[in-house]
Amino acid sequence: MTEPERRLLTAEEYRQAQDSPEFTELRRRFRRFAVPMTVAFLAWYLLYVLLSTYAVDLMNTHVFGNVNLGVLLGLGQFVTTFLITQLYVAYSAKNTDPIADEMRGRLEAHEFRSEGQQ
Repeated sequence: MTEPERRLLTAEEYRQAQDSPEFTELRRRFRRFAVPMTVAFLAWYLLYVLLSTYAVDLMNTHVFGNVNLGVLLGLGQFVTTFLITQLYVAYSAKNTDPIADEMRGRLEAHEFRSEGQQ
């Protein structure tokens, strides 16, 4: 048994989806997470670079054995990246994926219509 052939979406259907209130809400929710998290991470990274450049003595502070503060803060960059990824996955699953899934279903069913169409 073969699956029925799926019709390609038109540019108009994509435009209607993009103009929908659901898509506006999806973008708003994504930005509500992405913008502050990006700013926070870039500030943290810039702090690390500035400390590495201008506070060499501080970064050379031995914490234990041959491990100094610079190494720990550098490893912290990786930890932060993984943490942000996990936070985004959780946030997305709860706040954006349901809207995106619903919109995808409507697009695949060709249910987006302009205001004048019924």
